Amino acid sequence: MEAGFTAGQVSTDGGVLLLRDADRKIDLVGRLAGCFSDGRAPLLVKHQLAEMLAQRVYGLALGYEDLNDHEQLRSDPLLALLSGKRDLDEPLAGKSTLNRLELVALTESPRVPKTLPSAPARND
Repeated sequence: MEAGFTAGQVSTDGGVLLLRDADRKIDLVGRLAGCFSDGRAPLLVKHQLAEMLAQRVYGLALGYEDLNDHEQLRSDPLLALLSGKRDLDEPLAGKSTLNRLELVALTESPRVPKTLPSAPARND
């Protein structure tokens, strides 16, 4: 018997492909992204709003409700693909970035569009 561990990056959450198909039919992430306006400086944006929302929605649907889980999930190639990341070699948003997104969504009035604040560029 011989074992080889040369698969490169792998994901254990293949079932998320079914979630993506359901999302495509009802456009949940797209409609959710329409509830936000992104006030960040475009040249400093490392993670697109729709990518972050998709990352968080798919993470929650897979049972990763703690933001700390995203420190490992941010390098999951399947989650990156489903989140719409264009460069799969670049990591998804980290827990700090996702936390800022959630704090903005919680602190603004429900009648006012959600706005991501402009913040200095970070490496997460």
